[in-house]
Amino acid sequence: MDKGEQISSSSLVKPLIESNHNECFPEMNNEKGVITKEDILEEVKKQLWLAGPLICVSVSQSILQLISIMFVGHLGELALSGASMATSFASVTGFILLMGMSCAMETFCGQSYGAKQYHMLGIHMQRAMFVLLLVSIPIAVIWANTGIILKVLGQDLAISEEAGLYARYMIPSLFAYGLLQCQIRFLQTQNIVFPMLASSGITTLLHIFVCWFLVYKSGLGSRGAAVATSISYWIHVVLLALYVKFSSSCAKSWTGFSKECLQDILTFIRLAVPSGIMVCLELWSFEMMVLLAGLLPNPQLETSVLSISLTTAENCWMIPFGLGASVSTRVSNELGASHPQTARLAVSVVFVLATTVGILVGVLLLLIRDIWGYAYSNEVEVVQYVATMMPILATSNIFDGIQCALSGVVRGCGFQQIGVYINLGSYYLVGLPCSVLFAFVLHFGGQGLWLGIICALLVQVFLLLLVIARIDWNKEV
Repeated sequence: MDKGEQISSSSLVKPLIESNHNECFPEMNNEKGVITKEDILEEVKKQLWLAGPLICVSVSQSILQLISIMFVGHLGELALSGASMATSFASVTGFILLMGMSCAMETFCGQSYGAKQYHMLGIHMQRAMFVLLLVSIPIAVIWANTGIILKVLGQDLAISEEAGLYARYMIPSLFAYGLLQCQIRFLQTQNIVFPMLASSGITTLLHIFVCWFLVYKSGLGSRGAAVATSISYWIHVVLLALYVKFSSSCAKSWTGFSKECLQDILTFIRLAVPSGIMVCLELWSFEMMVLLAGLLPNPQLETSVLSISLTTAENCWMIPFGLGASVSTRVSNELGASHPQTARLAVSVVFVLATTVGILVGVLLLLIRDIWGYAYSNEVEVVQYVATMMPILATSNIFDGIQCALSGVVRGCGFQQIGVYINLGSYYLVGLPCSVLFAFVLHFGGQGLWLGIICALLVQVFLLLLVIARIDWNKEV
């Protein structure tokens, strides 16, 4: 492959399990690139089959933290504020980075699976786990000093103390989360998704009871919610580990622990670091909108509405994120199997799917715009402001869905370094300056902040389309 410096030479040079590629990854009926209706329908089925469960898995992971905060909310305003701030701090400084770095496995494992080098999937997973555990150590130190950091940043002293306490009890969840992301990518790239769905459901149900007991019956209070989150993530890790160990579906891809995982670590890091930065640059820019809202006139109203908007956008984001993970798997599998035309078809299909889903979700947001605010507040002023934000959110959701799917294509091809530059330029050279211009110079307020995000998304989609349009698929195999 042309990306020799990115993909380990031991992983994709030649298949280690000799068999006919067409047994598992049949190329399109016509190798010259003629696409039939059957090809398109088959690709749609494959992507939806992957994306549906992956969306549910993503939602279940975020629900664990939401459930914990809901239980803490009944302990009082201070406990709720502390837990919310600690959870947000943990996401920005740890969870987002680990999730992004694990996405490098979509390239390595996906192409190894397509090339039928099955045992390499287990090696890649072990290597990723080793790296993410090392990265988690300095993050854990940051979490241990959350209270001090928040005080230095000028946050309320009482809330900072409460958030610091909550974050310290969340530290075990950090290591579990990193391992869990590796397991998910390992199974995802083999198109094994329903075991993940089942384990996510079991974990979520158990979390409700564990959280209830630790918060209300153990005497731990808000600390119990943080401990419950850690326990639930570790339960999820154990469930997937047992599946990988004993399932016949992973017999070829998991052959036990190996010292080979300690080789080519720098190769993995060279792709994992831009993968993590690529995700962080995007999500951090959304978080900054809330911070900027605090500088606007009537900051309490603006911050509340921007927080509601951000939560709404994050919930809608789960759908295109699943599509992005699905197409990343499809593209990497087909490139590894030397099927460039099918990989290109997967890109076309996901673009149409993401656009269609974005429009449908956007229409739904418009239909509920007058009542959605009541889900978060009973104040009429907040509800009316949220209603005015919804058309802007609906528009951004369409382009956010498209970029999310196209980013999945970039990951599947191993172009994460290009993705970093695109996200950096789109959000920080275009998006944030436009947000400041619209909000503070043109006085559009919170709506202006989100209009800046739309500008960033437009630039990001254009650049991703440009990169993908210039890919020579035959050279990528």
